[in-house]
Amino acid sequence: MPLLEEVPAFTGKPEILAFAGLLFDMDGTIVDSTDAIVKHWHKIGQELGIDPNVVLQTSHGRRSIDLFKMYDPSKANWEYVSHVEGLIPKQFGLEAVEIPGARELLASLEKAEAPWAIVTSGTRPLVTGWLEVMKLAHPKNMVVAEDISIGKPDPECYQLGKRRLGLSADACVLVIEDSPAGIAAGKAAGCKVIGLATTHSIAQLSAVRPDWIVQDLRSVKFIGDAAEVAGEVRIEISNSFQAAL
Repeated sequence: MPLLEEVPAFTGKPEILAFAGLLFDMDGTIVDSTDAIVKHWHKIGQELGIDPNVVLQTSHGRRSIDLFKMYDPSKANWEYVSHVEGLIPKQFGLEAVEIPGARELLASLEKAEAPWAIVTSGTRPLVTGWLEVMKLAHPKNMVVAEDISIGKPDPECYQLGKRRLGLSADACVLVIEDSPAGIAAGKAAGCKVIGLATTHSIAQLSAVRPDWIVQDLRSVKFIGDAAEVAGEVRIEISNSFQAAL
């Protein structure tokens, strides 16, 4: 008789920590657009004559332009990539859902004018499209695929994210990610990292050593108000994964 799969123990006690700012990944962290992305790559696959399932096996957390370099270099330019990604929220907007807790967390940060930004492998039209379709808080700062020369797991994107928030390279910044590549990028950039168990297994996340693993953004709360944001953002992290001893 096969053993039942062990249920992850998300039982960590609440911790309140202070950070100079927060940097969020987008897909799998703020929104779950998996179904939309699957339909997008099936559409692109038909157009290019490639197997979309092969692309999807390695697409999460990677820039589309890097994928096109592999499968059709003639399409690996920002004009084309921005155009096709900008169509995704318009064509498949009903296929996406927000990650639990995302709306409340982003709204509380924006209301308090806390320093936060989105750092994503998606293009600007894709990110702004999802924020508009989902009616989520829009950050004043973003780092998108077009802004960097090397994608995750390279730390360039999160290093730039710190600078966009006006923070020094050694500032204590919290990165929130769902993919191993993104977690590795955040760690390499000298950030503390929360891994969300929304798209990958606990084992896959643990392999790249995030500082915390939680189920979703319901376990991450902003503590304070606008009057209290002065050089630090207090965050409560609760119900983190606790490995069996």
